[in-house]
Amino acid sequence: MKTKLKLLLIWLIALSVVIFTSYQAYCRYQDIALKKMLLEKRKAAWSDLEIKLKQRALSFKGTVGLVVKDLDTGWQIDLNQGRLMPSASLVKIPIMLAFFYADREGKVSLKKELYLKNNDKVAGSKVLGNLPTGSRFTVEELFNPMITQSDNAAANALISLMGFDKLNDYFKRIGLKNTNLARKMMDFSRRKSGVENYTTAADCAYLFDQLYAGNFLSEDVSRRCLEILGGQKINDRIPRKLPKASVFVAHKTGLERHICHDVGIVFTPKGDFLICVLVKHGDKTARNAKKLIANIALLTYNYYCNN
Repeated sequence: MKTKLKLLLIWLIALSVVIFTSYQAYCRYQDIALKKMLLEKRKAAWSDLEIKLKQRALSFKGTVGLVVKDLDTGWQIDLNQGRLMPSASLVKIPIMLAFFYADREGKVSLKKELYLKNNDKVAGSKVLGNLPTGSRFTVEELFNPMITQSDNAAANALISLMGFDKLNDYFKRIGLKNTNLARKMMDFSRRKSGVENYTTAADCAYLFDQLYAGNFLSEDVSRRCLEILGGQKINDRIPRKLPKASVFVAHKTGLERHICHDVGIVFTPKGDFLICVLVKHGDKTARNAKKLIANIALLTYNYYCNN
């Protein structure tokens, strides 16, 4: 009798193990099936987003270079991403990165002092423009005005310090394929003669991808660069229609006659995305281009809200 009870107990235990294991396998299967279904739904919504964004860009009277990338899945929407565009103030991003690179190599210290020269002071210098010639700054003290307020005098002072050849060399070493520096900020005489600074949406996206992943020199340097970009004061494009309370944007604008850009990363509670919109237009003002960029950012943000 005891032997039968013992066998029954063993059988019940074995049966319980089988049932429990089967239940776990079923739950895993259900979980995988649910995740697959949600992923397929998100992918379909992403395809719809791609159609909407490309329709907006292609219907715009001008040329639009576009990259939108989901930083979780790696899905990417792009249009004319390799098209050369005048960079305007977007070139200030790789200028900053070049100095971080030079500091890491011991070539130019971020603590190095430089003096503001009279010929560096040009239009579009809201921070340094009214300061006296000879004012002293360290290299890193110029990053904030150059990036967050797009101060042209700050950029020109840094260009004067390192020079065109070295900066262009660092651009290549950073990994940029089609970005160059051929003239200083606001040097329209050279621009009229055909000398221009160029970049592409692909190059801009690459830079922000590297910073987000912590791959530019180190996680610490990448984080510092994103913090500077996150202090942007010109917010009439990508962040324009986004909720300030729940969204953080690290970005950089570019604006010149017939040129209007904004590139950056949007951090949302439901996922982060990279967005680069470069616009070349023929309008008297950049109002329509700014509206286009804001609408592309909003459409992308709404995708994250709904999926």
